[in-house]
Amino acid sequence: MPVAVETVMPAPVTRVLAVNGRIEALHSVDVRAQVGGTLADLSVVEGDIVQSGGIVARIDSTAQQAVLRQAIAGLDAALVAQAQAQATLERTRALGTNVARTALENAETAAQTAAQEVARMTALVDQAKIQLANFTIRAPMTGTVLTLNVDLGQTIDPTTVLMTIADLGQLIVETDVDEAYATQIRAGMPAVLQLSGETATREGRVSFVSQRVDAATGGLAVKLAFADPVMAPVGLTVTANIVIEQRDAALTVPRTALRTEDGRPAVLVVAEGIARTRPVSVIDWPAARLIVADGLVPGDVLIVDATGIADGQSVRMEQP
Repeated sequence: MPVAVETVMPAPVTRVLAVNGRIEALHSVDVRAQVGGTLADLSVVEGDIVQSGGIVARIDSTAQQAVLRQAIAGLDAALVAQAQAQATLERTRALGTNVARTALENAETAAQTAAQEVARMTALVDQAKIQLANFTIRAPMTGTVLTLNVDLGQTIDPTTVLMTIADLGQLIVETDVDEAYATQIRAGMPAVLQLSGETATREGRVSFVSQRVDAATGGLAVKLAFADPVMAPVGLTVTANIVIEQRDAALTVPRTALRTEDGRPAVLVVAEGIARTRPVSVIDWPAARLIVADGLVPGDVLIVDATGIADGQSVRMEQP
C-alpha cells in the first residue's frame, strides 16, 4: 500500500493560540445623571472631544432653583431672628441685677435657638446648591463621545446611560480564551495582531489575564496591548496570534498522523517496509502540527496520514 511519509527532524517551533477579538478603549466611562428630570440641553454630539469637567448636558432645574430660593429666604429670616434674639440678650445683660434671672436665661435660650436655626437653614441652602449643581452634567474624563443614547427633551433618571466617553489614544484588544488554555496564558506574552481590512501585522503583548472563567461561556477574558499606538474604530475585529512558547528545536508531527492505541496517542513509522505502531506523547494544541514530547527520535520515517493503515502492514513509501 502506498503511504506518504516524512522524516522526523528537529526544527524551530512556535506554539501560538489564534483568537479573534475587538478593539476597545483602555479607559471609557458611561455617563449618567445623579438626578432625574427632562433633558433641557445637550452640548455634544457623537465624535466630539470633551475635556474633563466640561459641560455635556443639562437637566431642567426650574423646580430645584425654586427650592434654593426658598432655602435662601428661610436663611434670611433666620438671620433676622438671630439678630433680634442677640439684641434682646444684650439689652437684658445690660440691665444687670435689675433683671430677673429667668428673663436672662430665656434671652440666652432664645439666642442659642436662633443660632441653631441659622445653622440649619445654612445647611439647607448648601444642600440645595449641591443638588442644583447635579442638574449640570459634566464630563468625568477627557476623551471622545463614543455613543450618545439620549435626545433633547427626553425624560431621564440616574439609571439612564446618557453617553459613553472613551480615551481613543489608548486602544487595546479584548478577547476570550477557551478555559482549556486558561493556565497557558500569562501577562507579558508576545502577540501578533492583524486588524480587519489590513494585510500588515502589528506587534503586541498580553496586558491582562482575568483570574475568573465565565461559568456560562467557559471563556477567560484576556486583553492585548499594542506595542505602538494605533488609530482604529472601537469594535473593529482583530485577529490575534498569542505566542505561547518558542523552541529552537523540537520534533513535530501532523495531526493527521495521530491515532489512538489503548487509550493513548500513537503514530505509525516505517521500518523495513512495514508500518509499526509507536506510542507517543504530544502537547495537544489547536494547530495542524503538534510537538512530540516523547516516543520519536530524529530520523524516524513517519506516515503522515494513519487513516486505514494497520500495524504490521506492508507499505511503499512516497514523499508528499
